[in-house]
Amino acid sequence: MAATNAGKDHASLADFLQVLRLRKALIALILGLVLLTTLLVTAFLPRWYLSTTKIRVEKPEGEVKLFQAQSANYYDPYYLQDQLRTMRSEIIIYPVIENLGLGRRLAAELGASGTLPNALAYRYLLDRMLRIESQRNSSIIEIDVFAREPGLAADIANEIARVYSENRIAFATSEQREGLAQLKRELEAQERTVSAQRDLVEQLRNDLNISGVDLNARYSDMEIETLRQMQNSLIALSVDAIGRKTRWERFRAIAPEDRVSLVNSELIQDPNIQNLQQAYLVADQTLTRLRGRLGAAHPELIAAEENRAKIREQLDALLRGYESSLEISYNEAEARVTELRRQLSQAKVDQILSARDRMRPFEEAAQKLDDETRLLTTLKLTLRQREIDFQVPKRTIEILNTAEPPRRPSKPSWPLNIAFALGFGVILGVGAAVLMEYFDTSFRNVADVETKLKLPVLGVIPHSRAPADEGDPDPAEQEPFRVLQTNLNLALKPGQPSALVLFSAGPGEGKSTTLHRLTRLMAAAGERVLLIDSDLRRPTQHRLARRPKEPGLSDLLLGQKTLDEVTQRAVAQNLDFIPSGSAAGFALSLLYVNRLKEIIAGLRGRYDKIIFDSPPIIGVSDASVLASVVDGAVLLIQHRRNPQSMVVRAQQIVEGIKTPLLGVVLNQVPTGTGDDYGYYTSNYSYYSEGEKKPKAGRGASGEGEKLVLSEPDPRERRP
Repeated sequence: MAATNAGKDHASLADFLQVLRLRKALIALILGLVLLTTLLVTAFLPRWYLSTTKIRVEKPEGEVKLFQAQSANYYDPYYLQDQLRTMRSEIIIYPVIENLGLGRRLAAELGASGTLPNALAYRYLLDRMLRIESQRNSSIIEIDVFAREPGLAADIANEIARVYSENRIAFATSEQREGLAQLKRELEAQERTVSAQRDLVEQLRNDLNISGVDLNARYSDMEIETLRQMQNSLIALSVDAIGRKTRWERFRAIAPEDRVSLVNSELIQDPNIQNLQQAYLVADQTLTRLRGRLGAAHPELIAAEENRAKIREQLDALLRGYESSLEISYNEAEARVTELRRQLSQAKVDQILSARDRMRPFEEAAQKLDDETRLLTTLKLTLRQREIDFQVPKRTIEILNTAEPPRRPSKPSWPLNIAFALGFGVILGVGAAVLMEYFDTSFRNVADVETKLKLPVLGVIPHSRAPADEGDPDPAEQEPFRVLQTNLNLALKPGQPSALVLFSAGPGEGKSTTLHRLTRLMAAAGERVLLIDSDLRRPTQHRLARRPKEPGLSDLLLGQKTLDEVTQRAVAQNLDFIPSGSAAGFALSLLYVNRLKEIIAGLRGRYDKIIFDSPPIIGVSDASVLASVVDGAVLLIQHRRNPQSMVVRAQQIVEGIKTPLLGVVLNQVPTGTGDDYGYYTSNYSYYSEGEKKPKAGRGASGEGEKLVLSEPDPRERRP
């Protein structure tokens, strides 16, 4: 085990590649299962179609004025991020849901009855169907819509672009529209005022019988000139007060929480507020980026949140101050208008009181009519100029393409899923192979076996599907058994007949097949061999030899048959065979030890090798009884089948019986497994390459040419 642990601690790339070669069937199985599962899942997944439209969004520098130089638009990443959030917001998506009837269509797609509420349709659209992204270092925004109907994907993408374009244009012109509406209301009121004043002048003309008086005539005295100047100032102040009132009411209508994202250079000309707003956008962008990769308790994230909150407080304070300044400015303008109107009224009163002729009321009415008419003309000119400015196109949004219904689904993607399945299957298969190798406690190589068991390895039998019983066998396939035969002869005392037992720790390790081929090779080499199938519980040798199962060993031990009656002669040249027998439920016990010794003693003069096929030694008492009556035992271990502790326990059982353990046979070793197994399995074909195929009756003269895998320890030879 120490050698195994050391191998695990000092694993190299070659060891890793060797594990992959050894477990390639497992890796291929896992990869095939993962790939098959992916293909089945992909085949049954719903089809999603992708439709895309692109729009260019640019930030305007300021209000567009007629007859002024136009500044070029420029790229602002923070402004673009705000627009991405706006496009995902309810103000854009809800109208799209209403216009296309998505509540009903999505409910039918999800198998629900009726119509989905706008809130649920909005969340489903945002989570499953909509992807809005901006290209790097570009003002172009892509609107990607996934839907199970090709036409629906194109409709949603085009509708989002249209609604957003209309929303941007409406927002950009909202202040101008409100200003125009206010000017129109003031113009209508002024027209009514002028009409009423004209009626008053005509009434005074009729009352005073001054129909021939020129209304455009002007008096040259200083008082009338002063009144005229005061009236002109009152008109100018009134127009200024109207403008200040409009700006204050427009700003006050914006909710405090929306002012940061809605206020721009068209509404506020204060550079301090604009700079602080830009700093807030930078801090918000930084906080968004940090949240994606830092935890909530990270100092850097907390500092970023505090910085943004501090900037927001300063910005809110400046905005509140800006609103207050607008209100104060409007109140001051109103106060100036009120005071000037009071002074003008007082001056008119003084003029009337000091007038000495009856023309004074008519002149005052005519003067007021003239003033109101000029105010009306000024309002008309201002309204006309604002209407021309409003008609100037706002070119900050451009829809670059119209989304078309796709022909093929974009999800699920067969190439992507297959590539993912291949990658995941390989990783999972390699991981499973490495884990199985790490937790595998079986013997890994010849050195591990010899170090742990303190026994020589007599032979390494490569993996073989079935024994070659008939025809001319392949020399390369027989070479491992020749090596095993040679090492067994070297481990035994030469020139004396020997009784051997081949046992294994557990069932199914290939012990019977190995004995079948080994005994035939021994007999072909000129040795007289008797093979006894002593696995009375699950006999196999009679099937391998294609001979009858009875009478056999059980009949001989029970005294029902004689030795000659149970011995099947000439199974092969120089090879006799005793099958298991016909006694049902028969098992070897200590009662038959003496009988077995007598049988073996009687057979020594007839055969060079008496070999017993034993049942597994762990869990069955028969193998222990057999090991106690033979000259030596050989332990067979199948490659990577049983844990080391089980094999060690089998060795301890045999050593407790005081039967010499000649060595170990490693069976069913796959070719190309690496480690020191490869030295044997690869050399078998090399040493047998030039040999001719053996014929029946081959003598023992070729024994000196066989490859000896392992020199047995002299201390473990039979005395």
